Amino acid sequence: MAAPSETRRFPDRVAAQVLRLFDALPDVYLFVKDRESRFVTANAAWLALHGFPSEAAAVGKSDYDLNPPALAAQYVAEDQRVMRAGKPLREQAWLVPDHTGLPQWYLCTKLPLFAADGGVIGIAGVLRPFGNAGHAPDEYRRLTPVLEHVVTQYRRPLAVGDLARRAGLSASQLQREFRRLFGMTVGDYVLRLRLLMAQRRLRLTTDAAGRIAIDCGFYDQAHFTRAFKRHTGQTPLEYRRGLRPLG
Repeated sequence: MAAPSETRRFPDRVAAQVLRLFDALPDVYLFVKDRESRFVTANAAWLALHGFPSEAAAVGKSDYDLNPPALAAQYVAEDQRVMRAGKPLREQAWLVPDHTGLPQWYLCTKLPLFAADGGVIGIAGVLRPFGNAGHAPDEYRRLTPVLEHVVTQYRRPLAVGDLARRAGLSASQLQREFRRLFGMTVGDYVLRLRLLMAQRRLRLTTDAAGRIAIDCGFYDQAHFTRAFKRHTGQTPLEYRRGLRPLG
């Protein structure tokens, strides 16, 4: 019979060996995050995708260390939804830049991870390029210029007509494509992104709500407050008061 200390270490050793198995799978990018969406471990393909020389270099980092803030906010928000629900989220389409900044489309599946007491302690996720997932990526790739522009210019006024021209589509075609592929309108996506960035500012800074409103693309503080309360059930001030600083 194994000594008690050996028995306790056995699951960790097994998990490490299973992770290494993923190194043998081409174009499969595996990562594990803790409850605060910080990376705990990843396979070799994921480390290479993001330019990390070793697993140790990635541990403790977050999506905000790897990606434009507007993309990172969406990834982390999805992590939190999975952990709150305690249920997997399968094959979501995401635009993910590599370490050179070149964006590619992936399908992402995330699973909540549970402690022995049943509490959620993090997530595990897998990215697969569209080309290896049995799906035609062209319809998503056509929208890449639109999403890249929104991610970098969400602070500015964004007209659907201008975004449509970037994809070579009419405004009505772009709206149909967005609804079909993402389940929302272009305006809904822009608003969700602005709210996510505003939530981050409320958590991490002491900036006034009016300043955050303008910086995140809202017309004024009143517009920001209405939109924020409609989507979160709280005013910006109530949201800030209910949060501990994340550092």
